[in-house]
Amino acid sequence: MARQHQFAVGLDIGSSRTRCMIGQVVNSHVRLLGCGEAESHGWSKGRLADQRALAECIRGAVDEAEQSARASVEGAVVGIGGVTVVGSNHRGVYEMGRPREIDAVDVRYAVELAARVQLQAERVLLHVFPQDFAVDGRVGYRNPRGAVGSRLESFVHIITGSAQEYQYLIGAVNQASLAVEDTMYEPLAASYAAVLPEHREQGTALVDIGAHSTDIVVFLGEALLHAASLPVSGDHFTRDLCHKLSVSFDDARQLKEECGCAILGLTSDNSVIVVPQQDGRPPREATRYDLNSVLEARARELFLYVRREIANAGMEEGLMDGIVLTGAGANLAGMCDVAEQVMNCEARNGLPAGIEDWPDNLNNPAWTAAAGLMMYSARLKGDNGATGILGRLFR
Repeated sequence: MARQHQFAVGLDIGSSRTRCMIGQVVNSHVRLLGCGEAESHGWSKGRLADQRALAECIRGAVDEAEQSARASVEGAVVGIGGVTVVGSNHRGVYEMGRPREIDAVDVRYAVELAARVQLQAERVLLHVFPQDFAVDGRVGYRNPRGAVGSRLESFVHIITGSAQEYQYLIGAVNQASLAVEDTMYEPLAASYAAVLPEHREQGTALVDIGAHSTDIVVFLGEALLHAASLPVSGDHFTRDLCHKLSVSFDDARQLKEECGCAILGLTSDNSVIVVPQQDGRPPREATRYDLNSVLEARARELFLYVRREIANAGMEEGLMDGIVLTGAGANLAGMCDVAEQVMNCEARNGLPAGIEDWPDNLNNPAWTAAAGLMMYSARLKGDNGATGILGRLFR
């Protein structure tokens, strides 16, 4: 009974906004209690630069979430992302000596062998995901338990990050008087909240578009095929407008959010928008075409990078189950339309599913990663660990 009153906490520390969610595990489901967010500080060009400033914005988001939830929390599952995170495939071979039935211990050991990668000193291991197995050279085993053989090969996808950035982030969370229950790659967290098993069956990708980084994960069924960071992010869209319209960064961001669209033709391209001017000069006018043509060019570039990563994952024929967009950058109108044109598959915004008492005002892809981190925290505390809505990923 006491377990049902444990708090599940997710902490998404973005370079633009820091978001915290507090929930409660009830019979293998999660009920949202409260959330909070704060403007992020302590970042420079997508890298951590000021640990104390970062700790203060973490504390601000957590304090707001605690007030909303009317609860005090001690730890959280923390999101990890950005350009320093890298995914790679590896293989391990377990020579068992004589033919026998393979059991769960053999499978775990084969995965451990594949994960014994000699990392560089500045790298830290974040995740190991088994993809499939081969028994005596016969490939295609998703779960080889019960098969008979003498040689078990495991194929895994390993996600690593910068050890310095990792320790810096953990230190900032600790300075904010919060323990780190676990860490999780942010697009995986978003997948945990928004991508059900049936959505991964024939191949899907989740693209998490943040201010300073865009991260992608590719699934085929239960296997994680690929993880990567892309060189185009939300701030690139804003900087393009700065140069095109000769406005400040803040004004460009406001124009993008209020008037922008990532594809021409969805809005009245000849309509006029008011462009603020600096140095006390009066505002001037521009057409929405001027604004949207810049955004469309950058959006197409982003999804061309996504398409290349899909090919690197061996999914050249496309994603039968489509692409899911999360992160604040997914809020730009027309992003799904551009994704569908470039990727030739269905695209949708990824919103959290299965969380009780979820308010309509949080139906926003910017909150999806925080929701997934909270759900994973709930799974760590929940009954049986993998039942109900909590067991839909990383089984």
